[in-house]
Amino acid sequence: MNGNVSSPLHAAGSALPRPALDPELGRRLFGSLQRAEQRRKAEQYVRGLLEQPGRKTLRNIARQFDGNAAQQNVHHFISASPWDWMPVRHALARHVQHALVPEAWVVRPTVIPKVGPHSIGVDPQGPNLYGQQAVGVWMAASQYAVPVDWRLRLSGRWLEDPLRERANIPSDATSGTLEECVREAVAGVEGIEGVLGGPVVIDAEEIDGPALAGRLASRGTRFLVRVPADAPLRLNRAKLPRFGDRDRTAAELAASLPRLRRRVNPGDGPTTAAAIPVTHPEARRQGLLLVGEWRDGPADPSLWLTNADAPALSSLLRLTRLPAVVARDFTTISANVGVTDFAGRSFPGWHRHVTLASVAHHVVAMHTHSVVGSSEPDSPDYRPVI
Repeated sequence: MNGNVSSPLHAAGSALPRPALDPELGRRLFGSLQRAEQRRKAEQYVRGLLEQPGRKTLRNIARQFDGNAAQQNVHHFISASPWDWMPVRHALARHVQHALVPEAWVVRPTVIPKVGPHSIGVDPQGPNLYGQQAVGVWMAASQYAVPVDWRLRLSGRWLEDPLRERANIPSDATSGTLEECVREAVAGVEGIEGVLGGPVVIDAEEIDGPALAGRLASRGTRFLVRVPADAPLRLNRAKLPRFGDRDRTAAELAASLPRLRRRVNPGDGPTTAAAIPVTHPEARRQGLLLVGEWRDGPADPSLWLTNADAPALSSLLRLTRLPAVVARDFTTISANVGVTDFAGRSFPGWHRHVTLASVAHHVVAMHTHSVVGSSEPDSPDYRPVI
């Protein structure tokens, strides 16, 4: 995709038609909303996300609504109306599965900067920085990626009254680590009806990669998790009996077995990589592979853990490219359709807003890539790599 994704959204006089929500797609995605008025408002909201320039505030989006009370209607629809966002997300995932034919799920944590501490979930994220920490779950292929589920990490202060009551945070919402939030996000998409499971790719700082890999392995989840150079691992002597099994770091293991390296081409040019059988205390009964890639010379390889059953190295490396696709599309599409723009205090409001912004993201992505779905978008076309 070119870097000018925002031009179909906002450029005056563009030769390309503006992206729009197809009525049939709207019916499929919003069919779970019980009332026709709710479905109409959902389509209007997505239209506002697609058409209104600048930040996608409720006031800005309200321009798509009729009457003197348009802004009040939009606020009620997003923050107070009782419609459930999860069926919409599941319907979106089913459509993306057909339209995109994704290779994997990609879980991406991100910090959304905010001015001041008042928006839902906002906490200090560093020196002089307030923001939300959200975890998006994306269906991704080499062409483009679409977010289909979200988690908002909440600190303890948001779970105490009066903030909890004011933000309408449900009783089952808890405070947890980023790793726990990621695990919840993975669990949330594994059981979506009509969507086939695929490998989960996670490239996230501030997470114990080997421990997360072990916990995902114990669930039977197929995964590829980036790990730091100092991650403690051990060679799998059942696979490499001639080598010692003392604990070493991932970087030491990758450097110590140059004979396992080979040249492969994952689709973006030749590179050097190796797959090394390893074990970790969190996954003693699971066979793991440490995948190392040397794209920039002999030092500082990128390192990943997977429980893939000896697939082609080129296939594994292709999956490692998907977080970059997600990062690109988050910047060039999601930000333009307002995923980061919700400034209210309502927990349900945030979830409804990012759900409809994800729908808008999908519309723009299909428009940009000229993707045309068939009449049966719920068919199981998902083709995982591992």
